[in-house]
Amino acid sequence: MGAGHDHGHSPTHGAPVTGTAAAAYRGRLRVALGITLTVMAVEVVGGLLADSLALIADAAHMATDALGLGMALLAIHFANRPAAGNRTFGYARAEILAALANCLLLLGVGGYVLYEAVQRFVVPADTEGGPTVVFGLIGLVANMISLTLLARGQKESLNVRGAFLEVAADALGSLAVIVSAVVILATGWQAADPIASLVIGLMIVPRTLKLLRETLDVLLESAPKDVDMREVRAHILALDGVEDIHDLHAWTITSGMPVLSAHVVVGSDVLNAIGNEKMLHELQGCLGDHFDVEHCTFQLEPGGHAQHEAKLCQ
Repeated sequence: MGAGHDHGHSPTHGAPVTGTAAAAYRGRLRVALGITLTVMAVEVVGGLLADSLALIADAAHMATDALGLGMALLAIHFANRPAAGNRTFGYARAEILAALANCLLLLGVGGYVLYEAVQRFVVPADTEGGPTVVFGLIGLVANMISLTLLARGQKESLNVRGAFLEVAADALGSLAVIVSAVVILATGWQAADPIASLVIGLMIVPRTLKLLRETLDVLLESAPKDVDMREVRAHILALDGVEDIHDLHAWTITSGMPVLSAHVVVGSDVLNAIGNEKMLHELQGCLGDHFDVEHCTFQLEPGGHAQHEAKLCQ
């Protein structure tokens, strides 16, 4: 005797998936993309005029940011398409795949910047400090505007967080560019430019690795980081009439869409007394009050049913 129940908004049967966390920030991502493309072009010109590796490195990073922002927007478009056929959760995972692609791009850019910085120590260049300061300031102001637009969304979506971290690294990179240019103007010490480039590269890599780890956790269907599975099990077992729980799983489809499923063993006398519907509502209420998991599916079973399932699977 099994009963499945879902109190969340099921994405099956062709219903649209509209709850992805990044969707609310589509407009802000578009503005950030426009700013990034503009500043990238300005920094390329400035880097060539001033012969500044730091500016060129920052422009290359911005090119990657632009691609990342574009992928984030494309992923939001696909993630909010309705579920159909075999894709019972629609294309919600597209956001996580975009975050993964952003990580790989960031690691590539970080490695390139570090390599070029080392090359500048071997073959020094004559960097002009004045133009570098001007173009660095333009990049810093533009990046701060983009960061303000994405600050709230990065707390809710891995996809937006990937874009936010890219812009944040750019802002720090612009600051490093400005500092290096000021040092060159004040002292003539040309090594400041490749040192600033090293700083930019070293800022990119650690943040990217952290985002990559979180993204892989989602793809590997780890439990959401703010959901303690031991506590979930304890809360369910504490309900009157619950005798056991097995096949308990929790994972994340995409940012803002955690899901949970479980087989719950309930005493027959309790089910006869209160009915399946009330028991299911109590289970949902238990999780809703203590954990941020709204999309839950439960199968209610009488004692001994798990052994019956095990025999069928042999």
